[in-house]
Amino acid sequence: MELTVLPHKDELIERCLRGDTLGYKELYNRYSKSMYNTCLRILNNISEAEDVLQESFIEAFKNLERFEYRTSFGGWLKQICIYRSINQLKKRKINWVDIDQATNYDVADEQPIDEREIHLQVDKVKNAIMKLPDGYRTVLNLYLLEGYDHEEISEILQVAPSTTRTQYIRARQKLLHHLKEES
Repeated sequence: MELTVLPHKDELIERCLRGDTLGYKELYNRYSKSMYNTCLRILNNISEAEDVLQESFIEAFKNLERFEYRTSFGGWLKQICIYRSINQLKKRKINWVDIDQATNYDVADEQPIDEREIHLQVDKVKNAIMKLPDGYRTVLNLYLLEGYDHEEISEILQVAPSTTRTQYIRARQKLLHHLKEES
């Protein structure tokens, strides 16, 4: 006999699907802060993060009947926020450099990074991350803070996995450089 696990239905989502406006407000209150932080880490701009957050919730609420409980609502909403944040970055015309097209970049010439050197105060690290170019900051945040691997990041950004690896390496180097300058 084969057991089938049915997805757990969230009562709050079910209330929203029945048209309960207080349910929408509760969903927003439950997830807005963490989703805002996700948008802000990617965009590094308060007003853009607020706009993307609102657009993401509107999209999620409009498409709530399509939510299938294969993942948590928070995970589904985070995907929407990330995609919308990435699209907002693309409007800024980030210049992604593909590793295969890069010139004047020799991986063998790179100095290894001593990760132990990056034990500075959290505020200094946050400020240094905010100084990174959009592309570097995005890959760094998706990899380190959001937990995506390079394959997933490459799908989100629609670039080669080698590009995300290169962006990550360069972001770490630039981050370390900023931190050393502040010391």
